[in-house]
Amino acid sequence: MKKSTKALRTGAKAYGYLAPTLVLLVVFLVIPIVMVVSYSFYNNAVVVKDNYLVGFQNYAQILTDSEFWGAVKHTVIFVVVSVVAHILLGMGFALMLNSHYFKTRTKTVFRVFYILPWIFTASVIALLWRLILQPGGIADFMFSWLPAVDKSFSWLGETGIALAVVVFVNIWCGYPFYMISILAGLQGISGDLYESAALDGATGWKSFIHITIPQLSPILISIAMLDIIWTIQSFNVIWMLTGGGPLNVTETLSIYIYKLAFNSSQYGLASTVATIVLIVCVILAIFYVRLQRRAND
Repeated sequence: MKKSTKALRTGAKAYGYLAPTLVLLVVFLVIPIVMVVSYSFYNNAVVVKDNYLVGFQNYAQILTDSEFWGAVKHTVIFVVVSVVAHILLGMGFALMLNSHYFKTRTKTVFRVFYILPWIFTASVIALLWRLILQPGGIADFMFSWLPAVDKSFSWLGETGIALAVVVFVNIWCGYPFYMISILAGLQGISGDLYESAALDGATGWKSFIHITIPQLSPILISIAMLDIIWTIQSFNVIWMLTGGGPLNVTETLSIYIYKLAFNSSQYGLASTVATIVLIVCVILAIFYVRLQRRAND
């Protein structure tokens, strides 16, 4: 009896410490998710008092909307290009900072320099790049030698390149996360593996393919999955740079949801798209957790 009472007290104490966090999670995470999912089954929740249940009608309307599929296309391009570029840049800079060709002071300076984009907030990044890319700005001055660029060229206003420019900005502000993670992984690889490979006649490239990549694969998969989830939900930088324009060529799903909810007051449809994005992110999160469990086992 004494042992069971002590165990109950210990358990109650533990849950007591967790209670404030659990309450905050329920209030700010669980309840809003449940509300948004429920809104997706009503004609126009929030703004209409006599809203009524429409079932899957909102989903049918969204899935037949050409603007929705345009946002899906832009999101896929935005995510795929950003994640691939993040991996390549992060790997390149991490390998450079982990090499023996630079002195410790040089590496420290470059680490500070390369990590700067990750320190800035979204508003600072957007303001900085809007100043650089505005007509007559630094970008026009640097690329004025190109035939298509003049002193009044609008990098964010051209439908042909606006999405590419937004993707470039997202790559610039996101690669430090990969660099730091991969650099930590590289520093955890035993040098004996490379020495053994060198004795067997392996070149630097073969060592990279057969030692570095396999050793880093759990880290690469994990950060790639996280980056995909984060990039799908990316909103701040895109909205402050272009607002989804011009002519919706930079409109991703997050921008599409915002416009439906706050520009058109169609909260039911906005909740429907948000629920679809939530389902995709949950599937990716489940996949990520399973990969983590396999890596730990």
